[in-house]
Amino acid sequence: MERTMILCWFLLLCIPMAYGGYYSKTESFVSNLRKVTNLRFFFHGILGGENTTAVTVASANSSLLGPSNSIVVDHAPLTVGPEPTSKTIGNAQGLEVFAGRDTTTVVVYLDFGFTEGELNGSSISVFLRNPATETERELAVIGGRGKFKLAEGYALLKTIFISNTSLVVEYNVTVIHY
Repeated sequence: MERTMILCWFLLLCIPMAYGGYYSKTESFVSNLRKVTNLRFFFHGILGGENTTAVTVASANSSLLGPSNSIVVDHAPLTVGPEPTSKTIGNAQGLEVFAGRDTTTVVVYLDFGFTEGELNGSSISVFLRNPATETERELAVIGGRGKFKLAEGYALLKTIFISNTSLVVEYNVTVIHY
């Protein structure tokens, strides 16, 4: 009995060291369970007023950095169409870091949470530099939850409408997930 306990303790102590302690041996993983989902929705941003969706939480107080250096938090609706009255299917929450002297470049981290239909409770996260002055651009899908576990992919963005107080952006997203 005592030998068995010593052997068990030896195995418990030595096996983790053989794999480097805090990680296990890397093994290849091949799966044909990956799925591709294509999404199309519209982001509606409103600046100022009663229904504002974006609030500046930090701003540089320096003429050297330029006027556009700030951090904005977002909570904006996602709809099936470009009209503000279109059916809401979710919301975008996240951060936008505005940085640039000559042009407005936005580093974007947004989580798109879906609240309707088959995707209810699922979300995708995007992150990348977003050259906001360009009509068409691309963001990387870097993760997800719910039906989009282990998501990756890309989002093609197209500005549909922009003014001093509002913004409508079309998102065509290709999500690769399990």
